[in-house]
Amino acid sequence: MGRYWLLPGLLLSLPLVTGWSTSNCLVTEGSRLPLVSRYFTFCRHSKLSFLAACLSVSNLTQTLEVVPRTVEGLCLGGTVSTLLPDAFSAFPGLKVLALSLHLTQLLPGALRGLGQLQSLSFFDSPLRRSLFLPPDAFSDLISLQRLHISGPCLDKKAGIRLPPGLQWLGVTLSCIQDVGELAGMFPDLVQGSSSRVSWTLQKLDLSSNWKLKMASPGSLQGLQVEILDLTRTPLDAVWLKGLGLQKLDVLYAQTATAELAAEAVAHFELQGLIVKESKIGSISQEALASCHSLKTLGLSSTGLTKLPPGFLTAMPRLQRLELSGNQLQSAVLCMNETGDVSGLTTLDLSGNRLRILPPAAFSCLPHLRELLLRYNQLLSLEGYLFQELQQLETLKLDGNPLLHLGKNWLAALPALTTLSLLDTQIRMSPEPGFWGAKNLHTLSLKLPALPAPAVLFLPMYLTSLELHIASGTTEHWTLSPAIFPSLETLTISGGGLKLKLGSQNASGVFPALQKLSLLKNSLDAFCSQGTSNLFLWQLPKLQSLRVWGAGNSSRPCLITGLPSLRELKLASLQSITQPRSVQLEELVGDLPQLQALVLSSTGLKSLSAAAFQRLHSLQVLVLEYEKDLMLQDSLREYSPQMPHYIYILESNLACHCANAWMEPWVKRSTKTYIYIRDNRLCPGQDRLSARGSLPSFLWDHCPQTLELKLFLASSALVFMLIALPLLQEARNSWIPYLQALFRVWLQGLRGKGDKGKRFLFDVFVSHCRQDQGWVIEELLPALEGFLPAGLGLRLCLPERDFEPGKDVVDNVVDSMLSSRTTLCVLSGQALCNPRCRLELRLATSLLLAAPSPPVLLLVFLEPISRHQLPGYHRLARLLRRGDYCLWPEEEERKSGFWTWLRSRLG
Repeated sequence: MGRYWLLPGLLLSLPLVTGWSTSNCLVTEGSRLPLVSRYFTFCRHSKLSFLAACLSVSNLTQTLEVVPRTVEGLCLGGTVSTLLPDAFSAFPGLKVLALSLHLTQLLPGALRGLGQLQSLSFFDSPLRRSLFLPPDAFSDLISLQRLHISGPCLDKKAGIRLPPGLQWLGVTLSCIQDVGELAGMFPDLVQGSSSRVSWTLQKLDLSSNWKLKMASPGSLQGLQVEILDLTRTPLDAVWLKGLGLQKLDVLYAQTATAELAAEAVAHFELQGLIVKESKIGSISQEALASCHSLKTLGLSSTGLTKLPPGFLTAMPRLQRLELSGNQLQSAVLCMNETGDVSGLTTLDLSGNRLRILPPAAFSCLPHLRELLLRYNQLLSLEGYLFQELQQLETLKLDGNPLLHLGKNWLAALPALTTLSLLDTQIRMSPEPGFWGAKNLHTLSLKLPALPAPAVLFLPMYLTSLELHIASGTTEHWTLSPAIFPSLETLTISGGGLKLKLGSQNASGVFPALQKLSLLKNSLDAFCSQGTSNLFLWQLPKLQSLRVWGAGNSSRPCLITGLPSLRELKLASLQSITQPRSVQLEELVGDLPQLQALVLSSTGLKSLSAAAFQRLHSLQVLVLEYEKDLMLQDSLREYSPQMPHYIYILESNLACHCANAWMEPWVKRSTKTYIYIRDNRLCPGQDRLSARGSLPSFLWDHCPQTLELKLFLASSALVFMLIALPLLQEARNSWIPYLQALFRVWLQGLRGKGDKGKRFLFDVFVSHCRQDQGWVIEELLPALEGFLPAGLGLRLCLPERDFEPGKDVVDNVVDSMLSSRTTLCVLSGQALCNPRCRLELRLATSLLLAAPSPPVLLLVFLEPISRHQLPGYHRLARLLRRGDYCLWPEEEERKSGFWTWLRSRLG
């Protein structure tokens, strides 16, 4: 029973480390990926919980050693020619793997252990090198759904077996010249070659293969493909007819004429055809007659100047039509004399030359839900144009002059929810009923320059509003109505915009606002101009605030008083003409719920603990394009409350002695991950990548001045004053202890510890004066008494058997060496006694240092905490056989104690 009080003190436990130390890898959570997405250019998967991107990889093994094992997405870029077996076996939970390593071969088993991998990508420079994949390279990828090989050239007869669940296959920017080469690369695709049933792919991507010009007849016999992408390839769609495809639903292609595309549509009865950047020019009636199966038709940037009569009538199943980027001057889609109705739901006529829409332009499109007329030359719109569009939900008219809009011009669109009027010359009508749309929820609008203050009438129940202001505006806009109860997203772009909110503050006008973006704005209209420059728009429900300054703010505006704000982005706040350095406390105030903070070109020069004390929930800090950052020493003590992620991107730390504490702190920090990307700390130094590679660069920038010398001298004096009590303690305890150990070692050299040595005593008893009563009354009769009550042993008691006049330490050492067993009687008083503590240290050390190690037994007269025992970790390694016991208070249990003691004394 007694051992249970000591065991906790003898167990050595290590703290759990939750941080990371990476060499050249950036890690992030999927929800925070948009903050650092530029470094995940070839693997953006925000649905994953945890991702890592490692760049400039030359030694894959060393790189992966420091990557957290829990990542679900891993993106690697660098130069690694060969992928060795079990390269990623330490990441069994990996779901996405993207490799841009200039690989030339994968050895068998390179992808072993990735049973949960869903997406695999290989990237390389186009047509630069060949990639050797063994036939069973993907045999362990039982969950793989997406495989993309972009750049490297594969062997035409590689015979690579595909995972059974593969749904998306991409071979792009490669050396492939014939579609039939896929059968040699992946024989599973061909019916009867390696499988009895035909293979079905959701998408086969062969885009950007500049040498792809042929399609051997029957080479893909039996393959079923839902989407085939041949964009940016010279292969004409007509070649696909002889491939032997069992099924093809949607084709992305470039073709010379509409007739050739129509042949492919008729052969496969395609549901979708998307042709881009091809000079078709015109469509004949014969080609049109073959397209009756289409549901989606895309003819963007194909040089169309006009549409043939009966264009929509020939495609009764058509639902989506894209005609953007052409040269259409009229949109004659509906023929009044036929009275036919189309099922079209989306129509894109953006980027054409439309100036006037005929009255019946959309009369045959009652099911249209989305109409895009952006960047045409439309001058006016009247309400009667939209009379038949009762189901239209989205209308985008950006980039049109729109000098005249009829009264209640949108009244005929009862289902309209989204309207965009950016980059137009529209003049706001002073009448409240200007819009006419009763269900409009999303509005994007450009406001013209004002010669005088004006009222802006808007629909009351908007949920999203984007306002762009023309340059040169200096007058106020007054919003009407006075309250927008449903507005959740507001974007204000352009310098000089001033909104007059009447007698109410912003929270009264926008009570439900959650996301606010202020773009190219000086913030002067949103901040107080008194002694304290504070953000005036106090919005209690605001969760996201993005500010992109115009580069003309003379002083910073403190963002504070937003209790629900979770994400804040501040960019380009530094004045171009009068730049000044700022501290984080001048930019960000009390934001208790803020989780992500992004600062870019704000003039930030200093970070201190005071800035983070008001940001209790901050998890991610991103610093971009900030120069000569100074991280104050107060952050070291505040580090447990620091954000989990700190990214210093395209920025640099100041080459100053004040930053000298950074290197050791960054290496030891376990709660904060710090990443410094692509910058030099000081001139002539190597580029930094991440935490763990910060060089020792700052001591060279600490000047050897008189002040520094005085500081060092005063520090040395303080150290000496502190060390005096320690030296006194060492004189009384440690020096005698070391002397005793030296004597034991010296006696061993002289051969005094041979096995035939006769001991003067059987047991040396170490105890304090307060426990002497228990030793005399209980222990002495039981050990020195005669049989059968006692054992007849000879005990060495310090008060009785020490040699008079001899040094205490010499007496202790000689008595221990002259005894077969050392018995330490421990209690709270004994552990406070210097002599007893010295005896316990000596007894522990003698177990290792003495030529003939004695037996050490411990008797606890009361429960002792492990923290009170000197060197208890050493005891944990030495005492493992029940060499300690607790003296029980109960009479019935004392017999067990004596039985234990007799057995240990032999």
